[in-house]
Amino acid sequence: MSLIFWGSTDALSSRQTSRIIGPILRWFDPDVREETIAAVQMVVRKGGHMGEYGALCLLFWRALYRPQWKSPRQWSRTEAWYALGFSFLYALSDEWHQSFVASREGSLRDVGIDTSGAALALVLLWQVGRWWGWWQSTTNRSANR
Repeated sequence: MSLIFWGSTDALSSRQTSRIIGPILRWFDPDVREETIAAVQMVVRKGGHMGEYGALCLLFWRALYRPQWKSPRQWSRTEAWYALGFSFLYALSDEWHQSFVASREGSLRDVGIDTSGAALALVLLWQVGRWWGWWQSTTNRSANR
C-alpha cells in the first residue's frame, strides 16, 4: 500500500513516466509518432494499475484466508469478496489522494481499472487453485465428514 501511495505522487505521474517510455520507444524506432508514444504510455500505466491492485488484492486475500500447508479447504467466496472490497476501497482512497497532487487527478475510471485488476487476480488465483487441487472439492469434503 505504501508503494501505491508513493506512486500516486508526482514520482510516477504521466509527465515523469513519459521521460522513460518515450526514449525507449525512440531507441527502437527513431521515427515513432507522438500518438504512438502516448498510446503505449497509457497501456503501460493502466497495466501497472491492474498489476499493482491485483497484487494488493491477493495479499488481502492471503491475510483473510491464512492458508495452511497441505490443508485443502473449499474456496471461500466471502474471503474473495472481502479482498476485492478492500482493494476497491483502497483504489477510491488512492484516487482521492491523487486529487490533491498538482500533477495528478483523481479518476473514477482508474478506480474501475484498479478494481478490474484485483478481480482478475482473484479469478486467476481461483483457476490456478482448481488446476493444482488447492481447493477441496465438494464431493471430497462431504466424504471427509
